[in-house]
Order: sequence, then structure tokens, then C-alpha cells
Amino acid sequence: MLNYLIRRTLLMIPTLLGITLVVFVVMAAAPGGITAQSLVDGMELEPESRRALEDYYNKLYGLDQPAPVQYLRWLNNISPIGFEREPDGTLGTFSLWKGADLGTSFRYGRPVMDLLAERLPITLLLNLISIPLIYAIAISIGVQAARQRGGRFDVASNIFLLGLWSVPSMLAGVLFIGFFASEQYWRWFPTGGLIQRETVDQTFLPLFANGSDLLIAVACVVTVTVLLIAAATSAPKIARQCGGFTIGALLGYTMAWDLGGHWLGGLHVVLSAALGLLTSLLAGMQHPGFRIALAGAIGLGGGLTLSRYLGVEVMQGGYLLDRLWHLVLPIIALSYGGLAFLAKLTRSSLLENLAADYARTARAKGVDEETVLWRHVFRNSLLPLITVSATLLPSLLAGSVIVESIFSIDGMGKLAVEAVQTRDRELVLSVTLISGLLTLFGYLLADIAYAIVDPRVSYD
Repeated sequence: MLNYLIRRTLLMIPTLLGITLVVFVVMAAAPGGITAQSLVDGMELEPESRRALEDYYNKLYGLDQPAPVQYLRWLNNISPIGFEREPDGTLGTFSLWKGADLGTSFRYGRPVMDLLAERLPITLLLNLISIPLIYAIAISIGVQAARQRGGRFDVASNIFLLGLWSVPSMLAGVLFIGFFASEQYWRWFPTGGLIQRETVDQTFLPLFANGSDLLIAVACVVTVTVLLIAAATSAPKIARQCGGFTIGALLGYTMAWDLGGHWLGGLHVVLSAALGLLTSLLAGMQHPGFRIALAGAIGLGGGLTLSRYLGVEVMQGGYLLDRLWHLVLPIIALSYGGLAFLAKLTRSSLLENLAADYARTARAKGVDEETVLWRHVFRNSLLPLITVSATLLPSLLAGSVIVESIFSIDGMGKLAVEAVQTRDRELVLSVTLISGLLTLFGYLLADIAYAIVDPRVSYD
């Protein structure tokens, strides 16, 4: 395994070089190319100042040299081994450890490394939240649909997942903003960004008016959450479904009343029925972990709502809640497509293994169905999911470009769009390099997971 890891790590170098070379060739072959003249176009400068600025760009970036020389110059800058670059842009002496330099952005006039250090953590935050969320929900839905093949949950989930997969993320993001962040409908979430300026100077956690308000809020949240989790784990299925339908119907009615302001209408009936059926299906799932997570989320929201009606006064929401509040819509827009695909894949993989000979043999020996499912069938069904995980990170990084642009999030995706629009060569190549490195790292992790899940896989 160690030899394989070393070999794969070394193979990343020519792969990354090939990726950046393709991007560089495309930018160089584009109409107009990247020249010093194109960088100063639009600036109202005197002829002497214009020529001086063009000479500065030519020395700094080597734009007056042939394209192959420019690419080799960029490789020399990002490589820790090579020729040191002087302040005027010329190459100096050869060094075995000069450090890596991603260059200076054409547009921002700042080091690319500083820009990536600001934007990359935001994109990674979106993806690190989305990936566990996608796998947790998709596996729960896929397992439940496979266990009830042909049943109501299987049919309903298939229709719902197909609908999710058919909606482009760009359209979903616009609809989310239009319905859940607009003045005309439910203004529950912000239209963009990751934080409000007011919360920068606030405390990390919410600040209550006094200690008694804090105790009441904690008591409400704990009580409601514990009661719902107890019902989700011990109540009969029919009771869970009825309770889930009641909670969903109340939420749908509240949404309709908040929008229309009157007591009863067609929208009230539609939203109450739709959300009631959805929560009823989810509450009836046999997967206890998913039911506990769902009950915990509803309990948190219900407890906070109850404390609000009891007169609890919150002085300020705090930095944490404000950040989570801003992340809800972008995370949903980034996750639902991968969730739908992965849930369908989980279902098909489980159905294939549930009918396998080893599963029938285990049942014939008297092994209970839960043990057959989780200790035998599910483990053999993980290989397709691991294969998809290698492509999930690149797809989420590509989706971040759309989501960050729609929700005005200053992440690496939005930075890539701005760099392409302004032909910022140094920034485009650096973003390509980082994205390619993360993608190859995802493939490497998938190969390691293969060997962990299936002992028959060996890379020696």
C-alpha cells in the first residue's frame, strides 16, 4: 500500500501539469490572448504612462515572450525548485528551495496565495458540510426504499428523487431566493452572503436578556427534543406516521398563513397536505438513526419556537446562528442533486445484493434480516458508493461555481468566475491547480477506501 501511495502521489505531478497546460493553451489561443495591452485597455492614461505600465506588466509576467516560455516561467514560479525571481520580474540564480509562488493577480493586484487563503476555506466549508449530509440522507432513503421495494415509500421516494435530479441547481438557487428570501413570499433566509455585518462584533453564541430566559429556552429545546426522539424510537409505526403528518400539516398551514394572512384557503390545504405526507413518510422509515436526526431537528426548531411564545427575549443571535442561517439555502442548492443520485444508486446496489446467494444463505442459516442487511449486504453495496464519492467532490466544486455566484458567496467558485471573465491568467491557473489537486486527492481517498471496505482489494 505504501508503494502504491507513493506512486500515485508522484503521478499527480504530470497529471496536474497536463491540466494546467490545457487551460493555459485555451487562454493563450483565445481571441486577443493575454497581453500587456489588454491589461491596460480601458485605463485613461497618458501615452508615456501607458507604455511604462505595459513594460511593467511585460517584465512582471513575461507577456512579451512566446507562450511556451510564459508557461515555463509560470511553472518555475510555482515550483519550490528553480530560478529565483527578482523584484523587477527577471530570473535570478538557481535554488534548490526557493519556495512556491502562485504569482500576482492581474485584476486584484494582490498575491494569488492570499486570495486563495481567503476564498478556499469558504468553498471547503460548503463541501465539508454537504458531503456528510448527502451520504447520511441518501443512504437512509436508499436503504428504506430497497427494504420496501414496490411499496408506497419506494414509489414516492423514486418520484421525489427523480424530480430533484431533474431540477438544475441554478434554477433551484434562483427559486430558493425568490420564495424563501423575497419580500413577496417567505423572508426566512438572507438573499446572499455568509454573514451580516452586525454579527461580526457580536458574541459567538446567542445572548439572552437574562439567565432565566436562557434556562427557559434550554428547557424548552431539551423537553421537546427528548419527547420527539423518544416517540421516534419507541412509538409504533402508525403512531409515528400520524404524528409526523400532524407536525408537517401544522408547518404547512403556518407557512400558508404567514404568506396569505387569512385562516383558510387553497394554499393552506395544498401546503398542509404536501408537508404532512412528506413528514409522515419520513417518520415511518425503519432506519432509527434517520428518525432520531429528523426528530432532533424538529425538536430544536419546535423548542425555540415554544420559548419564543413564552416570552424569551434574545438580545442578539450571535455569530454562530447567523452563519448557520446564511448556509441553509446554499447547502441545500449544492446538495440535493448529489443526494438524489446517490440515493438511487444505494437502492439499486442494495437490491442487487439482497438477492445474492450469500444473502439467501445467511437467511437460511437463521440470521435475522437486520444482520443480513447491515453486516453482509450493506458492506458489499459500499463499493459503488465509494466509486461515486471520488467524483462527488469534483462535482461539488463545480457546483460551487454556480451556487456561490447565485448566493453572492465570496468563495473559490465565484473567484474562478471573476478570473475567467477578466482573463486573470495567474488566478485561473492557480484555481485550476488547486481544484485538480483536490480532485486527485479525492480519487486517492476512494482507492484507499476500496481496500478498507473490501479486503480482497490489494495495491501491492
